[in-house]
Amino acid sequence: MDLSWMAWTWHTAVFFCFIAACLISMMVWEWCAPGGGARRGILALDTTRGDRLFISLLGSAFINLFWLGLFGPPLWGAIAVCLAFAFCVFRWV
Repeated sequence: MDLSWMAWTWHTAVFFCFIAACLISMMVWEWCAPGGGARRGILALDTTRGDRLFISLLGSAFINLFWLGLFGPPLWGAIAVCLAFAFCVFRWV
């Protein structure tokens, strides 16, 4: 696949495919189990599934940036921290 027209690497393409997969998964989840009403978590915020996904993705971006600043590549450790962070957000926030 030639991604040079936009100076993309395959890593960038995988990243955007992952974001699209997350959004499609949330759409299917909402279609299969509608509602997913807001709940109040440890941050005292009323959040829905979509809010928790957004918080997870935004937090993961910052975790990766901090990791790059402190340790540099590779980002395997940051990915593990991001997965743990996303689990915690969906469980308790």
